[in-house]
Amino acid sequence: MVGLLGGGAYAPLAYFFLALTLAAFVVETWAFIDAITRPAQAFAAAGKQTKKIWLLILGVAFVIGAYGAAYGTSPVDILAVAAFVAAAIYLVDVRPKVREFRNGRGGSNGPYGPW
Repeated sequence: MVGLLGGGAYAPLAYFFLALTLAAFVVETWAFIDAITRPAQAFAAAGKQTKKIWLLILGVAFVIGAYGAAYGTSPVDILAVAAFVAAAIYLVDVRPKVREFRNGRGGSNGPYGPW
C-alpha cells in the first residue's frame, strides 16, 4: 500500500485523495442504485430526463468511480470530476422530484396531507 500511495512528505496528501476518491465512489453508487429503484413514470411526471438516460449517465459515472477507487486514479481527473458532478446533480435536483412518486403513480397527498 505504501508503494502505491508513495511515501515521504506527500503520503498524507495521497491518503486524503484516496479517501476523496472513495467518498465520490460511494456517492456515485448511491445515485445509481437510487435511480434503478425509482419508477420510470416518475421521471417523466417530474419533467426530468427519462429513466433510461439517467441510468446511462449514472452507470457511466459508476464505472468511472469504480475504476478510480480500484486503481487509485487522481480525484481531480476530469472524468472523475464529471462523474461526481453527474451523481450530485441527480441526488440534488432529480431525486427529490422523483421521490415524490410512489409505485409508479403520483402521490395521493393533498396540500394538507393524505386524502
